[in-house]
This record gives sequence, structure tokens and C-alpha cells, in this order.
Amino acid sequence: MTFPALIPGKLKRVLARHRSTAARGERLVARYLRRNGYRVLATNLRVGRGEIDIVAETPDRRAIAIVEVKSCDRRHASRPPEMRVGRNKQRQLTVLAMRLVRRYGLARRLVRFDVAGVDLEDDVVRYHAGAFQAQG
Repeated sequence: MTFPALIPGKLKRVLARHRSTAARGERLVARYLRRNGYRVLATNLRVGRGEIDIVAETPDRRAIAIVEVKSCDRRHASRPPEMRVGRNKQRQLTVLAMRLVRRYGLARRLVRFDVAGVDLEDDVVRYHAGAFQAQG
């Protein structure tokens, strides 16, 4: 049995919709962070082959937060979007954070992994500081 191939035009629309959903969620989380005293240092930061959604300094200026943003339209969510950050993604973010620390000389800074879930129907941000520990 074969699966029907997506025609190029449809594939472009699907990818564009995904990118716009992700971008909207990231904008909402960046605004949430600023309103709560964080300093947003970078968004969509490319580190090697990967990307960190948001890099922010915590309100007490003691730590760097690596923020993974998961967004969804409630109609398509069987569970909160932030629950989709599994072990593989945690390992990937750990590797990216280590590269970021080396590249920018942040070895003396505490690095924390946060996850934000965004419900795009209501523009609700659920923020989980220290959502997971570095995965090796």
C-alpha cells in the first residue's frame, strides 16, 4: 500500500501554515517573557544544524533560559502542546545549549531549560520554568 504524495502546492501551503503558527506562538511567548521581566536575547537562533526558539535572561539575571515553544490550535490538540517535548527534543536542546555556551563564552552562567505551550485560539501562554534537566 502506498500513501498519496502531497502535491507541491499543497505541501507549500502546509509548511507555510506551520511556520506562521510557530512564529505567532513564539511572538506571544517573547511578549510574555518581556512582561515578566525576562530579557529576550535571541529568537530562532541557529546553532549548528539546530535552532533554539528563544534565548532569554531570567529576571534575576542569574540564568540563561533556553525556551522551547510549542503552539497549537485547540481544535487539533489531543493534549497540551508543551507535552510534545520528548526525550529526543530534550537531548537536541541540550546539545544546542552546550554549543551556545561554548560559542558565546557563557560557561559561568546557569543554563535552564524552559518550555512554553501556547493555545492560539485564546492566545494563552503556559510557561514551565525548569521544565527538564540537561539530557546526555
